[in-house]
Amino acid sequence: MSTAAPAHPVDEVPPVHRLTAFGLQHVLAMYAGAVAVPLIVGGAMKLPPADLAYLITADLLVCGIATLVQCVGFWRFGVRLPIMQGCTFAAVSPMVLIGTTGGGLPAIYGSVIVAGLAIVLLAPVFGRLLRFFPPLVTGTVILIIGLSLLPVAGNWAAGGAGAADFGAPGNLALAAFVLAVVLGVQRFAPPFLSRIAVLVGITVGLAVAVPFGFTDFGGVGDADWLGVSTPFHFGAPVFRVSAIVSMLVVALVTMTETTGDLIAVGEMTGREVEPRTLSDGLRADGLSTVLGGVFNTFPYTAYAQNVGLVGMTRVRSRWVVAAAGGMLVLLGLLPKLGAVVAAIPAPVLGGAGLVMFGSVAASGLRTLARVDLTGGDRLTVVAVSVAVGLLPVGVPTVYARFPDWFQTVMNSGISAGCLTAIVLNLLFEHLPGRGSSVAEPEGLAVGGVEKGVEQPREEVV
Repeated sequence: MSTAAPAHPVDEVPPVHRLTAFGLQHVLAMYAGAVAVPLIVGGAMKLPPADLAYLITADLLVCGIATLVQCVGFWRFGVRLPIMQGCTFAAVSPMVLIGTTGGGLPAIYGSVIVAGLAIVLLAPVFGRLLRFFPPLVTGTVILIIGLSLLPVAGNWAAGGAGAADFGAPGNLALAAFVLAVVLGVQRFAPPFLSRIAVLVGITVGLAVAVPFGFTDFGGVGDADWLGVSTPFHFGAPVFRVSAIVSMLVVALVTMTETTGDLIAVGEMTGREVEPRTLSDGLRADGLSTVLGGVFNTFPYTAYAQNVGLVGMTRVRSRWVVAAAGGMLVLLGLLPKLGAVVAAIPAPVLGGAGLVMFGSVAASGLRTLARVDLTGGDRLTVVAVSVAVGLLPVGVPTVYARFPDWFQTVMNSGISAGCLTAIVLNLLFEHLPGRGSSVAEPEGLAVGGVEKGVEQPREEVV
C-alpha cells in the first residue's frame, strides 16, 4: 500500500499555536516599514491626521491581501512561497512629487493603477530573464539586500530617523538588550522558542520599554474600533502622462527588486524558482499594486525584512506568512489593534532588525561560497556590484544632481547592485574575451532555467 509523499516544508501547515506565533513575528518585523510609506507621503502632502490614519489602515488592509495572494495564490497569481508584501520605498519620491505639484492623491492613484497593470503584462518577460541570475549574481544580490538594510536597523536602534532623542544611550542600550535576548533565546531556548526568538525579543523589549517611558499607548484610546477602506475614497483616479511615466520607472525597479527577493527566499527554502513561478510572483505584485491604487494606497513589493526572518528562523512554511497576511487584514479593519502594534518603540525593532538583516547578508555569502571565486573576474563582479549597490546607502545624496528617473533607479541600492551584477556577469562570463570562446553559462542554484533556481528579497525605511 503506497503512502503519500511528504509535503515540502514550504507547504506544511504548522499547528495553530505555532502558526499564530510565527505569523505575528512576521507582522512585527515589517510593520514599521509598512506604515512608513503612507506616513511619509501623507506628511509631505500635509494631510490632516484623519486622512493619515485612513492611509495607514488602507495600507495594512492591502498589505494583508497582497501577502495572501502571494503566499496562497490563485491561477497564475502568486509565487506560493513565504513572501511578505508591503509598500515599496522606491515609489516614495515620485509619489511625493506627484502629490505636491498639483496632482494630489487622485493623480498618484491613477499612475499606481497603470503601473500595476504594466507589471502584470511584463511579468512573463521578466520570467524569461531568470537565466541571467546564476549563483554569482543571486549571491551578490542577496548580500547587497542584507547590507543595504542594516542602516535601517541602525536608525531604529538609535530611536528612529528624525527622533528628538536620536542616538541617545538609552535607545542603544534598549536595542542592545533586545539583541541579547534574541541571541540568548535562539541559543539556549527549546526548538520552538528559538524559532520565535525575534517575537520573544520584541515582547520582552516592549515589557522593559514601557516602565522606562520609551513608548506611549495614548494613541490606542484615540483609534477607532472599526475602519473599512472604500474604493477611491479620495476621488476618482486622474491619469497624467508625466505621473504615469515616473511610476512606470518605479515598476521596473520594484520588479527587479522582487526578482532578487524571490530568488533569495527560494534559496532559503529549497524550492526552486522557475520562469513560470517568477512570472506568477511578479504578476501578484502587479495585481496588488492595482488594488493599492483602487483602495487608496500605494505600489507593493516583497519585503526584504521578512526574507531575513525566514533565513534566521528556518521556518519555511508559506502558511505562516499567509497567517501574517490575515493578521494585517485584521489590523487594517481594526485600527485600535494597529495602534497597539504601532506603539512598539523603534529601538526594540532595531535590536531585532540587526539579527534579521544580518541573516540576509549571511545567506548571500552562503550562496557565493558555492561559486569558484579563485579567478579575478568573478571576484570583480562581486566587488563592483556590492560597491555600486552600497553607494547610495552610504552617500544618500550621491545622485542628487541626476534626473529624477535616474535617481529612482540608482537610489535603490538593491536595484543598482542587481543591474550591475547582471551586466558584469554577462561581460565577464558570457562575452568572448582574451581570445577565448564564450564561457558556458553557469548553472542556476538548485535548479533554474537549466537546473533550477532559488528565491529571495526587501525594503526599507
